[in-house]
Amino acid sequence: MDKNRTLIVGSIGLDTIETVSDRKESILGGSATYATIAAGKSSSVHLVGIVGSDFPGNAMKIFEQSTVDLSNLDKKKGETFRWGAKYASDWDNRETLFTELGVFKDFNPVLTERNKEVPVIFLANIHPQLQLSVLNQCNKNECVIIDTMNLWIDTEKQKLKEVISNCDVLILNEFEAEQFTRRKDHDDQGTVLQSLGPQNIIIKCGSKGAKLYSGHRLDTIGVFPVDNVIDPTGAGDAFGGGVASSLANGETLIESIINGTALASLTIEGFGIDTVYDASLEEVNKRKEHIRTTLNS
Repeated sequence: MDKNRTLIVGSIGLDTIETVSDRKESILGGSATYATIAAGKSSSVHLVGIVGSDFPGNAMKIFEQSTVDLSNLDKKKGETFRWGAKYASDWDNRETLFTELGVFKDFNPVLTERNKEVPVIFLANIHPQLQLSVLNQCNKNECVIIDTMNLWIDTEKQKLKEVISNCDVLILNEFEAEQFTRRKDHDDQGTVLQSLGPQNIIIKCGSKGAKLYSGHRLDTIGVFPVDNVIDPTGAGDAFGGGVASSLANGETLIESIINGTALASLTIEGFGIDTVYDASLEEVNKRKEHIRTTLNS
């Protein structure tokens, strides 16, 4: 099992989600949560995060089932990170209703010796300073994957550049890529981002799929069609977890993106983690088969 270990670092929260058709309160969420559940389908996950004393026992059981190591899952007195959002009917506009950091405000992980040695690291969407702090504790890592968001590009660009220069694979969506590089063309964005250090850039293009810039090569990967979107929260995090777990299993970057895309498609078909958590490997593989047919088409 040593070879397929993945270290996942990010937020763990209790989300309130409103859509046109429904509302769910205090459901398990956070970037590390979605990534862990996705990656845990096929790799041995070491989870790094923090929760409060109000964190539900059934949610902890989900982590126990999806990981092999919770030694860096800290439980502190206080409230778990909480976040609320409301989606418009077209899913393109999301309004943040509230953000309550709780114990996450003081999150400053000190990795165990075992976790410092995990070969593949996925630094999910958290403050770049936290990402850098984790990287500085690690050694012997074969692959470092990072995800980010528009907030950090706006407020912490220099620190984010430092993190990016230390990673092997950078994941961001097309709007973040444009915001970061100030270029509209994806090829130009890929070139600018590669110049910062990582030679593997994944640009997520929503319903149009994803583009992989690896060295001088460009590959495009399509999507699995989803007729009924229920909740898009966490799809990008599940995508990142899927990429990380495949790389931990020695698969190619293209296969890793196909895996991430399949897991993201499952995530949006239910509220929170429900659909992706319940999905069988058979269902994931079926979706991957379809996505393979879209490669460079």
